[in-house]
Amino acid sequence: MTEADGSVRVEPMDEYNRRLVANVHPPDWNNPNPKPRYHLVVVGAGTAGLVTAIGAAGLGANVALVERHLMGGDCLNVGCVPSKGVISAARAWHARANGSAFGLPDGDAGGNFAAAMERMRRLRAGISSNDGARRLSELGVDVFLGQGSFVARDRIEVGGKTLSFRRAAIATGARAIALPIPGLAESGFLTNETIFSLTELPPRLVVIGAGPIGCEMAQSFASFGSRVTVLDAGDHVLPREDPDAAEVVQQRMLHDGVRYVAGVTIKSVERKNGAVRVAYESDGKILEVCAEHLLLGVGRAPNTEGLGLEAAGVEYGRQGVSVDDRLRTTNKRIYACGDIASPFKFTHTADAQARIVIQNALFFGRAKTSALVIPWCTYTTPEIAHVGMYERDANDAGLKVDTITIPLSEVDRAVLDGEDDGFLRVHLKHGSDRILGATLVAHHAGDMLGELALACTNGIGLAKIGKTIHPYPTQGEIIKKAADAWRRTKLTPKAKKLFSFWFRVFR
Repeated sequence: MTEADGSVRVEPMDEYNRRLVANVHPPDWNNPNPKPRYHLVVVGAGTAGLVTAIGAAGLGANVALVERHLMGGDCLNVGCVPSKGVISAARAWHARANGSAFGLPDGDAGGNFAAAMERMRRLRAGISSNDGARRLSELGVDVFLGQGSFVARDRIEVGGKTLSFRRAAIATGARAIALPIPGLAESGFLTNETIFSLTELPPRLVVIGAGPIGCEMAQSFASFGSRVTVLDAGDHVLPREDPDAAEVVQQRMLHDGVRYVAGVTIKSVERKNGAVRVAYESDGKILEVCAEHLLLGVGRAPNTEGLGLEAAGVEYGRQGVSVDDRLRTTNKRIYACGDIASPFKFTHTADAQARIVIQNALFFGRAKTSALVIPWCTYTTPEIAHVGMYERDANDAGLKVDTITIPLSEVDRAVLDGEDDGFLRVHLKHGSDRILGATLVAHHAGDMLGELALACTNGIGLAKIGKTIHPYPTQGEIIKKAADAWRRTKLTPKAKKLFSFWFRVFR
């Protein structure tokens, strides 16, 4: 949180969070004297802003970076970094508790949740120097901490100083918001911005929403030992994903002890005697569930407040800043990238868009966001990773597809690892080996997806993948198996007759 004097606290304010703040919003920071004019002023120091500023400065441009809160943005502070620290701890707890198949003692001896969260904070603090103010300054970026607000189409003010620019980039991201549920605000709730401040394990946790954040945290806290209930308006978890992929994850969540209630409408929230009571409607009945904490896993809003976008001539709305395919706003001097301007709210998308801004803003480039092939991964157990089109996308585009599905149970390494609850599904342009899209459900799906993302991006078909030797035994061999399955489809009855004739002659 930001205090009245402009200082920043991150709870709990232990040695690790003090080190974090010292890097990403140092309390003793003095804003520099502005240069007469900057080639580029970047507003927001999350992934999109950092990559834009560092990249432009590295090319020799005069760059200023403005950040009102924590440098590193959501990814470092309340997103990718802390969540994966929590998930890795939860997986270790789960592996220990379920190790009897590998010869380990039965039962769960419990664990130290506070120590697991302290580990996360320690690792986050160590990583934070990469995104910190001093490092950016050493790389040639003028770092200004404070609320930045446009005062004209080519000027922005921060801390009483005016920065004049040739080009600017808005990269202020998005934030979690509350839903209009009676009693929710008064009762208190957690979001991705506050759940990583916990130091005590809640015996019970209610999660509203079964998107990526809701599912990842529900599964993790169940592994830690919380009794977790997920309330969801949809009919299955992870509605964006392939339904078969989501079903694998849903069944694993249920197996891991998560209670999932689909098709609900939240009626009210009340805190009483130290517990949160959530009333919801399901199948026409009003039911209740109680817990020590409530995690809200739905609802995001763009950070447009206080930026003075009207003075800059930049149009924006509920979805964020309006941009064209080259990430230009309605003020052609100003660009926007990352969560503030993209429907794909991923760190790697923000990185890719930042590189487009550098090309287009500083070098009259014509790079387009529509040309990007964007993969993503949800870090449940197993993970779901996807790139390119789903079958429904291809159908909407009028493309006929051929689909190949390979179960992980056919991959020796997955069986040996006890991680065979998943599959690879590849959608090909009908009659060819061109990959339109792929979904991979596996315990290491995010790490394995790169080969398919490379193929989609560069037009590499399954034929060439099939010619590539994959090491055995690995779970990544499933991609080679998909290529072999495609090759077998080429063995048509006509081809079989030709081979039969050949081998009769060749005797």
